[in-house]
Amino acid sequence: MTEELSKINRRIIALQKDEATEHIIYQRLARTITDTHNREILSRIAEDEKRHYDFWRKISGRDVGPGRLRVLVYYAAARILGITFALKLLELGERNAQIVYETLSGTVPGLSAIIADENEHEHELVDLIDEHRLHYVGSIVLGLSDALVELTGTLAGFTLALKDTRIIAAAGLITGVAAALSMAASEYQSTRSEGDTKNPVKASLYTGAVYILTVALLIVPYLLLGNPAAALGITMSVAMAIILFFTFYISVASSVPFLRRFFEMAVIVFGVASLSFFIGWAIKAFFNITI
Repeated sequence: MTEELSKINRRIIALQKDEATEHIIYQRLARTITDTHNREILSRIAEDEKRHYDFWRKISGRDVGPGRLRVLVYYAAARILGITFALKLLELGERNAQIVYETLSGTVPGLSAIIADENEHEHELVDLIDEHRLHYVGSIVLGLSDALVELTGTLAGFTLALKDTRIIAAAGLITGVAAALSMAASEYQSTRSEGDTKNPVKASLYTGAVYILTVALLIVPYLLLGNPAAALGITMSVAMAIILFFTFYISVASSVPFLRRFFEMAVIVFGVASLSFFIGWAIKAFFNITI
Protein backbone atom coordinates (compact mmCIF):
# COMPACT_ATOMS: atom_id res chain seq x y z
CA MET A 1 0.00 0.00 0.00
CA THR A 2 1.43 3.37 -0.98
CA GLU A 3 1.77 6.18 1.52
CA GLU A 4 -1.09 8.11 -0.14
CA LEU A 5 -3.45 5.12 -0.02
CA SER A 6 -2.50 4.51 3.61
CA LYS A 7 -3.33 8.13 4.42
CA ILE A 8 -6.70 7.88 2.69
CA ASN A 9 -7.47 4.64 4.51
CA ARG A 10 -6.72 6.25 7.90
CA ARG A 11 -9.10 9.10 7.07
CA ILE A 12 -11.82 6.65 6.10
CA ILE A 13 -11.37 4.72 9.36
CA ALA A 14 -11.57 8.00 11.32
CA LEU A 15 -14.81 8.97 9.52
CA GLN A 16 -16.20 5.51 10.14
CA LYS A 17 -15.44 5.84 13.86
CA ASP A 18 -17.11 9.27 13.95
CA GLU A 19 -20.27 7.88 12.34
CA ALA A 20 -20.36 4.96 14.80
CA THR A 21 -19.89 7.37 17.71
CA GLU A 22 -22.60 9.77 16.57
CA HIS A 23 -24.98 6.88 15.91
CA ILE A 24 -24.66 5.83 19.57
CA ILE A 25 -24.97 9.44 20.83
CA TYR A 26 -28.18 10.15 18.91
CA GLN A 27 -29.59 6.74 19.80
CA ARG A 28 -28.99 7.25 23.53
CA LEU A 29 -30.39 10.76 23.48
CA ALA A 30 -33.52 9.57 21.70
CA ARG A 31 -34.17 7.05 24.47
CA THR A 32 -34.09 9.73 27.16
CA ILE A 33 -36.60 12.08 25.53
CA THR A 34 -40.30 11.95 26.36
CA ASP A 35 -41.33 14.42 23.65
CA THR A 36 -42.45 12.31 20.68
CA HIS A 37 -41.48 14.91 18.07
CA ASN A 38 -37.91 15.31 19.30
CA ARG A 39 -37.49 11.57 19.89
CA GLU A 40 -38.47 10.78 16.30
CA ILE A 41 -36.02 13.40 14.98
CA LEU A 42 -33.10 11.98 16.95
CA SER A 43 -34.02 8.40 16.02
CA ARG A 44 -34.00 9.32 12.33
CA ILE A 45 -30.62 11.01 12.69
CA ALA A 46 -29.27 7.93 14.49
CA GLU A 47 -30.38 5.75 11.57
CA ASP A 48 -28.69 8.11 9.11
CA GLU A 49 -25.44 7.85 11.07
CA LYS A 50 -25.71 4.06 11.03
CA ARG A 51 -26.21 4.13 7.27
CA HIS A 52 -23.17 6.38 6.87
CA TYR A 53 -21.15 3.98 9.01
CA ASP A 54 -22.17 1.08 6.76
CA PHE A 55 -21.11 3.13 3.73
CA TRP A 56 -17.59 3.58 5.13
CA ARG A 57 -17.41 -0.03 6.34
CA LYS A 58 -17.97 -1.33 2.82
CA ILE A 59 -15.03 0.77 1.67
CA SER A 60 -12.66 0.02 4.56
CA GLY A 61 -13.66 -3.61 4.96
CA ARG A 62 -13.33 -3.26 8.73
CA ASP A 63 -15.58 -3.02 11.76
CA VAL A 64 -14.78 0.05 13.89
CA GLY A 65 -16.12 0.72 17.37
CA PRO A 66 -17.39 4.09 18.63
CA GLY A 67 -15.37 6.52 20.74
CA ARG A 68 -16.73 5.65 24.19
CA LEU A 69 -15.31 8.71 25.94
CA ARG A 70 -16.80 11.04 23.33
CA VAL A 71 -20.17 9.33 23.75
CA LEU A 72 -20.05 9.90 27.52
CA VAL A 73 -19.00 13.55 27.15
CA TYR A 74 -21.77 14.45 24.71
CA TYR A 75 -24.36 12.45 26.61
CA ALA A 76 -23.43 14.25 29.85
CA ALA A 77 -23.50 17.62 28.06
CA ALA A 78 -26.98 16.90 26.74
CA ARG A 79 -28.30 15.84 30.12
CA ILE A 80 -26.80 18.78 32.00
CA LEU A 81 -26.82 21.63 29.46
CA GLY A 82 -29.60 20.51 27.14
CA ILE A 83 -29.98 18.49 23.96
CA THR A 84 -29.78 21.54 21.70
CA PHE A 85 -26.39 22.48 23.16
CA ALA A 86 -25.00 18.97 22.60
CA LEU A 87 -26.36 18.78 19.05
CA LYS A 88 -24.99 22.19 18.12
CA LEU A 89 -21.64 21.14 19.54
CA LEU A 90 -21.77 18.06 17.33
CA GLU A 91 -22.49 20.30 14.35
CA LEU A 92 -19.29 22.24 15.04
CA GLY A 93 -17.40 18.96 14.76
CA GLU A 94 -19.03 18.32 11.41
CA ARG A 95 -17.04 21.22 9.93
CA ASN A 96 -13.85 19.22 10.36
CA ALA A 97 -15.52 16.24 8.69
CA GLN A 98 -16.47 18.44 5.75
CA ILE A 99 -12.80 19.26 5.17
CA VAL A 100 -11.98 15.55 5.06
CA TYR A 101 -14.93 14.93 2.72
CA GLU A 102 -13.53 17.52 0.32
CA THR A 103 -10.14 15.80 0.23
CA LEU A 104 -11.81 12.45 -0.52
CA SER A 105 -14.51 13.68 -2.92
CA GLY A 106 -12.57 12.68 -6.02
CA THR A 107 -11.40 9.38 -4.55
CA VAL A 108 -14.42 7.72 -2.93
CA PRO A 109 -17.37 6.82 -5.21
CA GLY A 110 -20.79 7.80 -3.84
CA LEU A 111 -19.40 10.30 -1.34
CA SER A 112 -21.38 13.18 -2.83
CA ALA A 113 -24.61 11.54 -1.69
CA ILE A 114 -23.31 11.31 1.88
CA ILE A 115 -22.25 14.97 1.83
CA ALA A 116 -25.65 16.05 0.51
CA ASP A 117 -27.35 13.96 3.18
CA GLU A 118 -25.26 15.53 5.95
CA ASN A 119 -25.89 19.08 4.74
CA GLU A 120 -29.53 18.96 3.72
CA HIS A 121 -31.08 16.32 5.93
CA GLU A 122 -29.37 15.93 9.28
CA HIS A 123 -28.77 19.61 9.98
CA GLU A 124 -32.32 20.51 9.00
CA LEU A 125 -33.60 17.92 11.45
CA VAL A 126 -31.37 19.28 14.22
CA ASP A 127 -32.78 22.76 13.66
CA LEU A 128 -36.27 21.36 14.20
CA ILE A 129 -35.46 20.30 17.76
CA ASP A 130 -37.77 22.25 20.05
CA GLU A 131 -36.25 22.40 23.54
CA HIS A 132 -38.29 23.88 26.36
CA ARG A 133 -35.45 25.63 28.17
CA LEU A 134 -34.37 27.62 25.10
CA HIS A 135 -37.67 29.51 25.19
CA TYR A 136 -36.49 30.98 28.47
CA VAL A 137 -32.93 31.90 27.49
CA GLY A 138 -33.88 35.59 27.66
CA SER A 139 -35.04 35.17 31.26
CA ILE A 140 -31.86 33.28 32.16
CA VAL A 141 -29.66 35.92 30.55
CA LEU A 142 -31.57 38.65 32.39
CA GLY A 143 -31.02 37.02 35.79
CA LEU A 144 -27.37 36.22 35.11
CA SER A 145 -26.31 39.56 33.65
CA ASP A 146 -28.10 41.61 36.30
CA ALA A 147 -26.66 39.51 39.12
CA LEU A 148 -23.14 39.79 37.74
CA VAL A 149 -23.32 43.54 37.18
CA GLU A 150 -25.14 44.47 40.37
CA LEU A 151 -23.45 42.13 42.82
CA THR A 152 -19.86 42.49 41.59
CA GLY A 153 -20.35 46.24 41.81
CA THR A 154 -21.92 45.96 45.27
CA LEU A 155 -19.21 43.65 46.62
CA ALA A 156 -16.45 45.82 45.15
CA GLY A 157 -17.94 48.88 46.86
CA PHE A 158 -18.40 47.06 50.17
CA THR A 159 -14.84 45.72 50.04
CA LEU A 160 -13.32 49.16 50.45
CA ALA A 161 -16.07 50.63 52.62
CA LEU A 162 -16.14 47.63 54.98
CA LYS A 163 -13.11 45.62 56.08
CA ASP A 164 -14.83 42.56 57.58
CA THR A 165 -15.46 39.82 55.02
CA ARG A 166 -18.36 38.39 57.06
CA ILE A 167 -20.11 41.76 57.10
CA ILE A 168 -19.45 42.15 53.37
CA ALA A 169 -20.87 38.67 52.70
CA ALA A 170 -23.96 39.36 54.83
CA ALA A 171 -24.57 42.73 53.17
CA GLY A 172 -24.04 41.20 49.72
CA LEU A 173 -26.38 38.31 50.48
CA ILE A 174 -29.16 40.61 51.71
CA THR A 175 -28.72 42.84 48.66
CA GLY A 176 -28.58 39.84 46.30
CA VAL A 177 -31.66 38.05 47.62
CA ALA A 178 -33.69 41.26 47.62
CA ALA A 179 -32.56 42.03 44.06
CA ALA A 180 -33.36 38.45 42.94
CA LEU A 181 -36.92 38.70 44.25
CA SER A 182 -37.30 42.10 42.62
CA MET A 183 -35.98 40.84 39.27
CA ALA A 184 -38.20 37.75 39.38
CA ALA A 185 -41.26 39.90 40.05
CA SER A 186 -40.31 42.30 37.26
CA GLU A 187 -39.81 39.44 34.81
CA TYR A 188 -43.23 38.03 35.73
CA GLN A 189 -44.93 41.36 35.11
CA SER A 190 -42.98 41.97 31.90
CA THR A 191 -43.71 38.54 30.42
CA ARG A 192 -47.37 38.74 31.37
CA SER A 193 -47.91 42.25 30.00
CA GLU A 194 -46.17 41.48 26.69
CA GLY A 195 -48.49 38.56 26.00
CA ASP A 196 -45.48 36.35 25.26
CA THR A 197 -45.84 32.63 24.59
CA LYS A 198 -43.65 32.04 27.64
CA ASN A 199 -45.22 31.13 30.95
CA PRO A 200 -44.79 34.18 33.26
CA VAL A 201 -44.31 32.02 36.35
CA LYS A 202 -41.61 29.90 34.71
CA ALA A 203 -39.90 32.97 33.28
CA SER A 204 -39.76 34.60 36.72
CA LEU A 205 -38.49 31.38 38.31
CA TYR A 206 -35.69 31.06 35.76
CA THR A 207 -34.67 34.68 36.33
CA GLY A 208 -34.80 34.46 40.12
CA ALA A 209 -33.10 31.05 40.37
CA VAL A 210 -30.18 32.05 38.11
CA TYR A 211 -29.83 35.32 40.01
CA ILE A 212 -29.65 33.60 43.41
CA LEU A 213 -27.23 30.94 42.12
CA THR A 214 -24.94 33.66 40.78
CA VAL A 215 -25.16 35.55 44.08
CA ALA A 216 -24.17 32.41 46.00
CA LEU A 217 -21.13 31.77 43.78
CA LEU A 218 -19.92 35.36 44.08
CA ILE A 219 -20.31 35.54 47.87
CA VAL A 220 -18.58 32.23 48.74
CA PRO A 221 -15.03 33.72 48.64
CA TYR A 222 -16.01 36.22 51.33
CA LEU A 223 -17.23 33.39 53.56
CA LEU A 224 -14.04 31.39 53.13
CA LEU A 225 -11.39 34.11 53.32
CA GLY A 226 -10.56 36.75 55.90
CA ASN A 227 -8.81 39.11 53.51
CA PRO A 228 -11.32 41.36 51.68
CA ALA A 229 -8.95 42.15 48.80
CA ALA A 230 -8.18 38.46 48.20
CA ALA A 231 -11.89 37.61 48.39
CA LEU A 232 -12.70 40.33 45.85
CA GLY A 233 -9.99 39.04 43.51
CA ILE A 234 -11.40 35.49 43.63
CA THR A 235 -14.94 36.80 43.25
CA MET A 236 -13.98 38.65 40.09
CA SER A 237 -12.28 35.50 38.79
CA VAL A 238 -15.47 33.55 39.48
CA ALA A 239 -17.44 36.24 37.65
CA MET A 240 -15.12 35.94 34.65
CA ALA A 241 -15.51 32.14 34.66
CA ILE A 242 -19.31 32.48 34.78
CA ILE A 243 -19.26 34.94 31.87
CA LEU A 244 -16.96 32.67 29.86
CA PHE A 245 -19.02 29.52 30.46
CA PHE A 246 -22.43 31.06 29.92
CA THR A 247 -21.39 33.02 26.84
CA PHE A 248 -20.02 29.82 25.34
CA TYR A 249 -23.28 28.02 26.16
CA ILE A 250 -25.42 30.73 24.57
CA SER A 251 -23.18 31.04 21.52
CA VAL A 252 -23.41 27.31 20.84
CA ALA A 253 -27.07 26.70 21.74
CA SER A 254 -28.40 29.83 20.02
CA SER A 255 -25.80 30.12 17.23
CA VAL A 256 -24.68 33.64 18.13
CA PRO A 257 -21.15 35.15 17.94
CA PHE A 258 -19.05 34.30 21.00
CA LEU A 259 -16.28 36.92 21.23
CA ARG A 260 -18.41 40.03 20.85
CA ARG A 261 -20.93 38.92 23.47
CA PHE A 262 -18.17 37.78 25.86
CA PHE A 263 -16.18 41.02 25.70
CA GLU A 264 -19.32 43.12 25.94
CA MET A 265 -20.46 41.45 29.15
CA ALA A 266 -16.93 41.35 30.62
CA VAL A 267 -16.38 45.07 30.01
CA ILE A 268 -19.73 45.98 31.58
CA VAL A 269 -19.22 43.77 34.66
CA PHE A 270 -15.63 44.81 35.36
CA GLY A 271 -16.32 48.43 34.48
CA VAL A 272 -19.17 48.65 37.00
CA ALA A 273 -17.09 46.80 39.62
CA SER A 274 -14.16 49.18 39.16
CA LEU A 275 -16.40 52.25 39.41
CA SER A 276 -18.12 50.86 42.52
CA PHE A 277 -14.73 50.10 44.09
CA PHE A 278 -13.70 53.74 43.82
CA ILE A 279 -17.10 54.92 45.01
CA GLY A 280 -16.64 52.70 48.06
CA TRP A 281 -13.22 54.22 48.66
CA ALA A 282 -14.66 57.75 48.34
CA ILE A 283 -17.52 57.04 50.73
CA LYS A 284 -15.17 55.48 53.25
CA ALA A 285 -12.87 58.49 53.13
CA PHE A 286 -15.68 61.05 53.24
CA PHE A 287 -17.56 59.51 56.15
CA ASN A 288 -14.37 58.27 57.86
CA ILE A 289 -15.72 54.69 58.14
CA THR A 290 -13.37 52.42 60.08
CA ILE A 291 -15.32 49.15 60.17
